[in-house]
Amino acid sequence: MSGTLYERLGGEDAITAVVDEFYDRVMADEQVAGYFDDVDMQKQRAHQAQFISSVAGGPVEYSGGEMAAVHADMGITPANFQAIATHLDEALVEFDVGEDDREAVLEEIASYQDDIVTAAD
Repeated sequence: MSGTLYERLGGEDAITAVVDEFYDRVMADEQVAGYFDDVDMQKQRAHQAQFISSVAGGPVEYSGGEMAAVHADMGITPANFQAIATHLDEALVEFDVGEDDREAVLEEIASYQDDIVTAAD
């Protein structure tokens, strides 16, 4: 495995495709879709692609808000965080991302769990 995780994932176009698949799955899941009721999903998808590109070592500067502040009032539970992470993993599988690279992406996302999860199950 050579190159950054961003390069191994296929760069901007591939990450954007994974994010689209990911949000298609999230929006079809009654457990978590409600978090996005009043969200501009086109903007959200672009924002998420930027975030994943950034944490994967891409030439992208994440310009979103502070994770804790952005998620503070959302009431995300550990179970909902896990459901969303599962959708991301399944989207990565859909695009034939290898297990090691999927785990690397999920580990990066998991490192933000304490800032994102603000409610008990």
